[in-house]
Amino acid sequence: MEKIPVYFMPGLAASTTIFERIELPEEQFEIYLLQWIIPLKKESLEAYALRLSKYITHENPVLVGVSFGGILVQELSKIIPVRKVIIISSVKSNLEFPRRMKVAKSTKVYKLLPTSLVQNIDSLAKYAFGDTVTQRLKLYEKYLCVRDKVYLDWAIESVILWNRNSPDEKVIHIHGENDEVFPVKYIKGAILVKGGTHIMILNKFKWLNENLPKIILKEVGVG
Repeated sequence: MEKIPVYFMPGLAASTTIFERIELPEEQFEIYLLQWIIPLKKESLEAYALRLSKYITHENPVLVGVSFGGILVQELSKIIPVRKVIIISSVKSNLEFPRRMKVAKSTKVYKLLPTSLVQNIDSLAKYAFGDTVTQRLKLYEKYLCVRDKVYLDWAIESVILWNRNSPDEKVIHIHGENDEVFPVKYIKGAILVKGGTHIMILNKFKWLNENLPKIILKEVGVG
């Protein structure tokens, strides 16, 4: 049986180590890890996705994206044929953004974020992961590795200004009930994970390892 290629894209500023506990049955699936590349000057999200698509070398892959990576895999799916798009701890359109992100867009306050001070990893990680993580600094230093100012400025602006205003109904959305970055009250049509937070790729890996194979192989999601 031909194995199904599954490409994973991490969240904002995150490294591929966030997927270290994700396991799929080796007889059915092959895992590939995408990583962030530094954007070009004033590069659009669409143009960035086109460049990143060159790293996907299989036909009709499954794309799995976490947080901002979930936004990016949706953009990738406009460029290449895919078997399935699965987003985790992310959004399907800007209608699912929390109010603070909509305010940030209208006021352009995101331009004032001190991304040049990324050595202060704690302030960056609060933006990327939320406030309520145990052993926060230890986790951040391990999992948040992209500290390039050009990338961070571009990534934050790309999230805030994402222009998709209607969800793709084919996208499968897995979301934690306690997500503090994208609160569940704004999310529609997702597979909800009890107790899941914005970093459930790390601490709900058992649920994901059990259910991702079913979700990939089924026409509809679990639950």
